[in-house]
Amino acid sequence: MNNTKKENSRSFMNNVAVILMSQLIVKIFGMVYRIVITNIDGFGDEGLGFYNVGFQIYTLLLAISSVGIPNAISKMVSERVALDDYKGAHKIFKTALLLFSVIGIATTCVLFFGADIFAKYLIKIDGSQYVMRALAPSLFFVCVSSVIRGYFTGMKNMRATSNSQVLEQLFKCTLTIVFVYMSVGLAPEIMASWANFATSVATVLSLLYLMYFYYKRKSDIYNSINNSHGETLSLSKRSLMKSILMLSVPISLGSIITAVNRVIDTATVSRGIEIAFNSLIPAHGSVTAILNPTTEQMTKEIARLSGLLSKSDILYNMPLAVNFAFATVLVPSVAGALAVKDYKEAASKINYSLLISILIILPCSIGLITLAEPIYKIIYFSAAEGYELLQLVSVSLIFAALAQTMTGSLQGIGKVYVPAISLLFGCIAKIILNVLLIRIPSVNIYGAAISSIACQFISCGICFAVLAKNCNLKIKFGKYIAKPLISGGIMGAAAVLTYKVFTMILGTGFVMNLAATAAAIIIAAIVYFICVFGLHILSKDEVLQLPAGTKIYKLLCSIHLYK
Repeated sequence: MNNTKKENSRSFMNNVAVILMSQLIVKIFGMVYRIVITNIDGFGDEGLGFYNVGFQIYTLLLAISSVGIPNAISKMVSERVALDDYKGAHKIFKTALLLFSVIGIATTCVLFFGADIFAKYLIKIDGSQYVMRALAPSLFFVCVSSVIRGYFTGMKNMRATSNSQVLEQLFKCTLTIVFVYMSVGLAPEIMASWANFATSVATVLSLLYLMYFYYKRKSDIYNSINNSHGETLSLSKRSLMKSILMLSVPISLGSIITAVNRVIDTATVSRGIEIAFNSLIPAHGSVTAILNPTTEQMTKEIARLSGLLSKSDILYNMPLAVNFAFATVLVPSVAGALAVKDYKEAASKINYSLLISILIILPCSIGLITLAEPIYKIIYFSAAEGYELLQLVSVSLIFAALAQTMTGSLQGIGKVYVPAISLLFGCIAKIILNVLLIRIPSVNIYGAAISSIACQFISCGICFAVLAKNCNLKIKFGKYIAKPLISGGIMGAAAVLTYKVFTMILGTGFVMNLAATAAAIIIAAIVYFICVFGLHILSKDEVLQLPAGTKIYKLLCSIHLYK
């Protein structure tokens, strides 16, 4: 690998590291406030259920209005930058800012004024409309923020995205806890709406930071425009808007389908649980409540079971947020390489990203499966039910993460519709399985977790087939599958053994469980590190491409894992 290629690889992985760290911090903050509010008196699983189902309609409109913006803008901007057309890149930014400001206002109005219809007739959980109205203003602010983030990502500056997301989540974490504490004593749905109002406030503060970030760099941006020598983008504003939509819509389609699937998921869950409830689902409450449930009791039970599913989502989404860094950085990197016809560099980044995704997500999945129960006892100490749901959905984590990385690759090479189509087929399978499984009393809410495995497996398989056909993938069985599975299996066994030994010695109280779980995680991580590098899954060049790769390689040599 020559010096230029090495520098490109290091730059790529440094950008990945920036996004990775920000996503990790964001998810830690997200997990903290969810844990706190779930354990606040009066909120619990029911409050979390209202919080979650109202959030799903918001997520759908967010996907329609803004999810595809960062990747679409970053792809278009990176292509112009690769051709030394900074003026065209800035023109894309200004046009997108106008376009998505209008779209943001429209979706905000739809959510605010349509909340009653969504709550009562679509998801059939009365009370969730308060959550939706609290979230509605944030749709506009997220739209505008997404354009700014996409512009700087296309310019290979990941700080706008990473800093603003961390800042937003910090405010969201703090304000959510404060607002929920202020609403203690009110109905769970009102507490949930206050929790989500914190999101709207946080998005305003994040946008203010991004505006400051842009204006601080405005002089440098215009210097680049004045000194660029590439052929300037000649499209009119109307044509450019059309081009932006033609790219952002298919990129958004995957998220839209996922959001639609979640709404349908919630609708099928509520209807399926109602059927199962009437068939004597293992319900909570008095015998009379179980045998002759009122509509209010069923609504509360649906919200409670949805809350159980939401608790697993919090932990499930954290590894995906870490892996999201590859999907984010791959789009502009691959698009930029292809713009100058460097196909080898594009393929190299895709292959390397898939390998690192496997090595990151596999231990996360196995760790959540093996330690789900003690983790729930730590973070949901007042409501520790439902850890089996986490064990089930964690199986799908591997497929979801690989599909996420391949989505970034496919968007980078111009196959923007493939991720959406793959998700569509996966979601169809999920809906069918939901309808069949959730209505069974002995299965009920676990049917949603089982169907998630099928959904992600199908989506991942289709993405891989198309990517393999259109890109020079070099997937060696031993390097990409066998050795990582061996490493993960040994790590999982070490985690279980360590936890059992420590609980035998320390006992089973909260503090003892915390100590045993922490010890199991630390030892499992050490074992996995030794297995991955001991089996030489990564070559010397691949190790050096990692952030702080030189230091890692020297450490590996000092402990005789590499020569």
